[in-house]
Amino acid sequence: MKKLKGFFIPFSGLKLGKHEFEYTIDNTFFESFGYEEFNSSSINIKAILDKMNTMMELDIIASGSVNVNCDLTSEPYDQKIESDLQLVVKFGEEYNDEDDEILILPHGEYQINIAQYVYEMLVLAVPQKRVHPGVLDGTLKSEVLDKLEELQPKERQENKEDTDPRWDGLKKLLTDK
Repeated sequence: MKKLKGFFIPFSGLKLGKHEFEYTIDNTFFESFGYEEFNSSSINIKAILDKMNTMMELDIIASGSVNVNCDLTSEPYDQKIESDLQLVVKFGEEYNDEDDEILILPHGEYQINIAQYVYEMLVLAVPQKRVHPGVLDGTLKSEVLDKLEELQPKERQENKEDTDPRWDGLKKLLTDK
């Protein structure tokens, strides 16, 4: 992974209060992490840094879409993404990012890189099972869907004609109590 320079927020020169940073993300962002699940992506990120005397709060809000392949039909479609992440940034003896909600930076640090947090937030915002909206509402016409329909197990009818007469004697044992 490259150290994505655009995602460094230099907080040392900022005044106390809220500061907004905006980013636009495409597939080159994900490729820098070696992640190639998306065909394309267009996501807007707003990072709001609230600087206080002894700590900072960082709110990251994402909205946009990624183009992914459907798990059933392999047809590409645009999946909407909306996600947010709250992060508390404190200062301590050494760097510690073991907690998902708290980041500890060394006392002399003057900037924070939010690229890893943005990447994890966006990858987790995409549903695990990706189903084309046309499959759900029945408007997508595909050879794969036709084949799946053809191979789907037929519903079994529980008629007396279909039952095996050898089992009828055992069924009587259950009902004759």
